[in-house]
Amino acid sequence: MSLLDRITTALPQGTAFVGAGTAVLGVASYVHLAAAGHTLAVDDMASFSVLWTVVFSIGLGLFFPVEQEITRVVASRVVAGDGALPVLRRGAALSFGLLAAVLLPMALFGRQLADLFFHGDVGLVVAMGGAFAALALAHVTRGVLAGLGRFQAYGLQLGLDGGLRIVMSLALALAGVRSSFAFAAVLTVAPLIAVLVTLRPVFRGAHQGSAAHWRELIEHLGLLVGSTLLAQLLVNIAVISTKLIATDDNELVTALLAALVLARVPLFVFGAFQVSLLAGLSSAAAEGDTQGYRRLLLRAASVTGGLGVAGGLCAVAVGPLLLPVFFGAPDVLGPVDFAWLSLGTTLYMLAMVLGQALLTSGGARQQLLAWIVGTVVLVAVTLSPLELRTRVEIAYAVGSLAVVTSMILALRSRVGYRSVHS
Repeated sequence: MSLLDRITTALPQGTAFVGAGTAVLGVASYVHLAAAGHTLAVDDMASFSVLWTVVFSIGLGLFFPVEQEITRVVASRVVAGDGALPVLRRGAALSFGLLAAVLLPMALFGRQLADLFFHGDVGLVVAMGGAFAALALAHVTRGVLAGLGRFQAYGLQLGLDGGLRIVMSLALALAGVRSSFAFAAVLTVAPLIAVLVTLRPVFRGAHQGSAAHWRELIEHLGLLVGSTLLAQLLVNIAVISTKLIATDDNELVTALLAALVLARVPLFVFGAFQVSLLAGLSSAAAEGDTQGYRRLLLRAASVTGGLGVAGGLCAVAVGPLLLPVFFGAPDVLGPVDFAWLSLGTTLYMLAMVLGQALLTSGGARQQLLAWIVGTVVLVAVTLSPLELRTRVEIAYAVGSLAVVTSMILALRSRVGYRSVHS
């Protein structure tokens, strides 16, 4: 059996559809950043880099857990023959409630945020709020689609989102638009259009069923939001901490974002099966399929490790060359920087796999504790007396290692884990 065949059989059902959409969305991230990097001035690109980082840290940290909980509850209902429409309604209300909790302080302290992160540009605060709103809506619909097993529609939404980002960002660059707000607005417009196009399969599959209780969705949501926010903080904090510590070093801020995106190429592939992995683990747990659960988890971990190693070798070899050529980023990072960033990415992906196991085996509290441990380690290294660039990179890798270690210990000590994986 070839390597491709082994990988294909190891991945959860539905990965191919999600993978195609994720691939387009991943390419879109590179094209979007490259178009902005070759068009915007260094200061404007630094502001856009921070906005990008905040949106995909706080935005994903808040709304991806809602998607995960909707996926878990809907998948369990499908096994029981129940309808998903009540879950859709509750999930939408929950997501928009979280959105309001984010937008209110942004409205109250918009000027202060603009001065701190965006060189006083309030328009970027508005663009950030729009991107949060788009994520809030998109993750609700994706949660329903994943729970129903409609991965073709899920992948279509991702692909449309990515395709529109590519077209819009290239159009702005070719037109010579030098507005960071215009490039930031793409993060709002593209996902909203993709959601509208894929609404029909969401409602067609979400039939009326028994009432959905709030406890189904929010019982572990606080723990999950905490875990995801800390996870996003760990994977993205290098850019933000560099901006806060060295406020005038816009070249390093811009180069770090570009390097992190390159080093995280495996994350885009990993995202292709992360969604179907959660649905598969949830269904296996609901059906009591202990052997299937164990196989799925072990295969996911092995594929993830392979992706990390392969991506890391490529990043170290060609990453420093691609930064100025592809992204227009300052040439200030080398192979050692990419080695640390790639190691952190591999360990981070393994932590995400183990976190899925903790979540579906009832260990949401242990999952949060593991991310807290990793964050404490990350902060300690970030505040160390090492050179700024070195410490933020090492903090990413060592913090991720601390999370993986904590999760392995939690899984080994859990009675529920041993029973599921016997």
